[in-house]
Amino acid sequence: MLIGISAQLPADLLHGLASMGHGDDLVIADANFPAARLARRLVQTTAESTTRLAMAVLTLLPLDEFVPAPLTLMQGERAQDRDAPALTDLTAALASFGKVEQLERNAFYDRAASAFAIVATADARPYANIILRKGVIAVGSPHYVA
Repeated sequence: MLIGISAQLPADLLHGLASMGHGDDLVIADANFPAARLARRLVQTTAESTTRLAMAVLTLLPLDEFVPAPLTLMQGERAQDRDAPALTDLTAALASFGKVEQLERNAFYDRAASAFAIVATADARPYANIILRKGVIAVGSPHYVA
């Protein structure tokens, strides 16, 4: 355990976050997501909620300010899926971090396949998938620590 770092963040994930560069995507995926097939780098976690894991990641990861929406959710495929509990939960939790867009399922898979890493969770809720685009921490910003 480390002071000030969520227990939700395993060492492999912390290493991945530190290794990412500006513009790299990180996918946090539910238990049904084809993470092993799509991932260039796969991080396995026992996290039961992509929402809680995403919120923990966002305590450390700056979001890209140069794109219209640095947060992307997988869109519900059928009309009855558009208000899936995971989508409602993620949208509400992430609203304060900037624009959240939704991407059609197959387009989401295509983008995930080129992501820096995919973090697989144990979240069993359908559509509990998110892509975070990493930004920069500039020298002199309040978050920059020398």
